[in-house]
Amino acid sequence: MVDYNIVLADDDDDDCMFFKDALDELSVPACVNTVSNGVELMQLLECQPSDLPDVIFLDLNMPRKTGFDCLKEIKQNEQLKQLNVIIYSTSSNQDMIDLLYNNGAQFYIRKPAAFADLKSVIHKAILLSRQSRFTQPLKDNFVVQP
Repeated sequence: MVDYNIVLADDDDDDCMFFKDALDELSVPACVNTVSNGVELMQLLECQPSDLPDVIFLDLNMPRKTGFDCLKEIKQNEQLKQLNVIIYSTSSNQDMIDLLYNNGAQFYIRKPAAFADLKSVIHKAILLSRQSRFTQPLKDNFVVQP
């Protein structure tokens, strides 16, 4: 039984596969829809306003429209602004992380290299997202660590 609807917006096929494999190993009853760029993400969200995901894992560096641009659009849209958006990126630029927090992202995950760490951060992020639905944590708790 699926009780959690996830959208993963990431243009890297390997990262998408690892994400899905990690989720499968965690036995989280979730459905994962993937999109490979920001334009596809926004079209998906706007075409299914009655079936929005519980959480979006959003890569920053995507073609056609960046994750940052998508975050800004989501948070400025009345129908979408309550969506839980977790940034899922390789970037460790603190200025960018601060900007993402200030623009309403719920959590930030730096993509880990080790599969065990990936499982750990995905699990933590989902649990935290469920617990703090629609609310942003204090800035000290914004970055989810393995």
